Amino acid sequence: MRTEDLLAAIATGLWRWDSVSGAVSYDAEAARLVGLPAEAVTLPEAAARACFHPADWLEVKAIVDLAVAEGTLAEARLRVVDEKGTVLRTVRTRSRPIARGGSEDGYYLLGTLQEVPDPLPGTSAAGPPVTGDWRRNREAFLLDAGRALAEAMSTAEVLRVAAGLSMPGFSPEGLAVFGVQGERISVIGHHGPRTGADHPFHDIGLGTDYPAAEVVRTGRAVYLPTPEEYRGRFPAAWSLGRPRKRRSWAFLPLIVAGRTIGAWMAGFAHPVSFSPDERSVLTTIARMLAQALSRTALQETERELADGLQRSMLPASKPDIPGLTVAARYVPTGGGLQVGGDWYDVIGLPSGRTALVIGDVQGHDVRAAGIMGQLRIAVRAYASEGHHPDAVLSRASRFLAGLSAPDGPDGPDSRYDPRFATCLYMEVDPVAGTLDIARAGHPDPAVRLADGTMMVRPTAGGLPLGIDPDTDYPTTRVVLEPGETLLMCTDGLIETGGHDLETGWDRIRKVFERPATLTNDSGTLPSDDLDSDDLEALADSLVQAVHGPPSHHTAGPLADRREDDIALLLIRREAEVCLVGPGSAPVRRTAVTVAQAEPERIAGTRQQLRDMLHDWADPDQVESAVLMLSEMVTNVLVHTDGDALLVAEVSGRHGARRLRLDVADSSDELPHRRRPGELASSGRGLLLLEMLADNWGVDPRGDGKCIWYELYEAAPDGAAPSSPADGA
Repeated sequence: MRTEDLLAAIATGLWRWDSVSGAVSYDAEAARLVGLPAEAVTLPEAAARACFHPADWLEVKAIVDLAVAEGTLAEARLRVVDEKGTVLRTVRTRSRPIARGGSEDGYYLLGTLQEVPDPLPGTSAAGPPVTGDWRRNREAFLLDAGRALAEAMSTAEVLRVAAGLSMPGFSPEGLAVFGVQGERISVIGHHGPRTGADHPFHDIGLGTDYPAAEVVRTGRAVYLPTPEEYRGRFPAAWSLGRPRKRRSWAFLPLIVAGRTIGAWMAGFAHPVSFSPDERSVLTTIARMLAQALSRTALQETERELADGLQRSMLPASKPDIPGLTVAARYVPTGGGLQVGGDWYDVIGLPSGRTALVIGDVQGHDVRAAGIMGQLRIAVRAYASEGHHPDAVLSRASRFLAGLSAPDGPDGPDSRYDPRFATCLYMEVDPVAGTLDIARAGHPDPAVRLADGTMMVRPTAGGLPLGIDPDTDYPTTRVVLEPGETLLMCTDGLIETGGHDLETGWDRIRKVFERPATLTNDSGTLPSDDLDSDDLEALADSLVQAVHGPPSHHTAGPLADRREDDIALLLIRREAEVCLVGPGSAPVRRTAVTVAQAEPERIAGTRQQLRDMLHDWADPDQVESAVLMLSEMVTNVLVHTDGDALLVAEVSGRHGARRLRLDVADSSDELPHRRRPGELASSGRGLLLLEMLADNWGVDPRGDGKCIWYELYEAAPDGAAPSSPADGA
């Protein structure tokens, strides 16, 4: 008897569906069961679909997709309807996907159709019906699970999400996630009675007779609806694990981009038949879990690489400089590996002094990080040889310019990507408090004076490193007084968040100038009595002002809201601890040298004096002080052959303070009064001092002279100016 005749005798039809063309072929019996004439026929997919209830057809599509993914049989029930939608009969189909031959993608689906008798009165149909409510619950569950897995930022979070899954209608009692390492698999996450190393299959070989090992080997799911089936298929694993508290198990592969990265086990305390709908839910969860684990593993690897690279580029331990307290921060804020071209370093010099370096390589990518590492090593090597700050930067600029050549042996190199770097190099003498600074296109340092006033210290500088190998880098000497704090930073601390240089410094000023005093039973300790913990807190506050919650309320005027790495160094010169009495106040002092060859620095000294007098009671006095300063320094540069040394000091209590400004030079020729004509462009310096200063004079010195003036701040109530002795 032919197979077709045998199947027809038991009312079973054959059908085939081509996934590429969509054509569906029925034999005579299958055609009769779906309401067509009893003869072999081939229909397009739309015509075949019209023979069945729409809801059942959608369910069959999902079951078929699951069977194709798992390589298993697809079994479903379908209601056959006529043109009016009346249900004629219910049929059961069982089918298996078979790959197409040749290079074409897709498959054939071969299956059978058999009529299912209606249930007798008082009985229910075999198998639980899939209702619309169940479908909606399943879809809502998958959406929630997908969102939770997508938001997980680490492997531990992914495992916690997986452990908390509550599937609609068949929630698992225990879960385990297995990872693959070489030829072994191990439990990387577990939820249930056993945890961690207590799991009997915590570390096993891939050849072990265990469901998870088989899933990893074959890439196909294993469903064990009963303990008997578990014991029959995997007797060795059953005898070792003794999983008697559970009644059903599902082991599914975790596959990413065609590669099996592990397995997922769901154990149930109640029997589960693993219907196509239940298998579909489990398979979807396994796919999402695999993607989440792969993503977080990659992120953790990148973070570990970035952290390791960052640690290798920064000093190994907190620097210890006698007489100075140091705090440092490096905060990567960009994407990718979260590491860029910013760096800082603390270098012990052969002279016994210490060098502080901070720099920023152009760009925020792996190449910037690589150049940063090479440049940091080069600067450290040049400094360790004992070169002065200007020589260190000159050599570093030539080194950076020579890292890559624009032309290769076969002509211009398309990979040529020249980079430049800004750098601030500072040699510190903690005993004298002097700082010899060389600057290559980097932001100037800022100093917080003993009374809390912040001043940006203008320093001489040259082009960024790597632009011109022959650039000179002049050195500026700055004196750090006891109790003062100096800030070195990259532009990420200043210009992040839509700020330019001016508005960025204004934002930093609000944090840097905050009064930092401590009180105890004996009195109030001044800011120069703060310890290293307070300097660390100040460093944290500066970073928070740029990247913490306060930064959202201090956005700059520029449209560009770029983020950039931050590197900063804070150094405070230690001072003797003393209690501040009720009638005293800290002295505000600054010193600047203006060289003969740098008359353009006069503008910087004027701005420093304005910063120093930012809270002076009378603005007109501030302008007078700036005018006299400009006149005195200009006279030194015009009428002498030496440099001008300027020292400004503000002392006394607020409202009754004294400004004393000294300008010293190396010439022993004393100034004399002139009588300039109306059209004369000079000769009015002493006249201005007589008119604007409350007190002034000229003091001869062994190596030159010092011209000075004093201004006395008027009291807030309009009282007469105090005498010089009042503010001394």
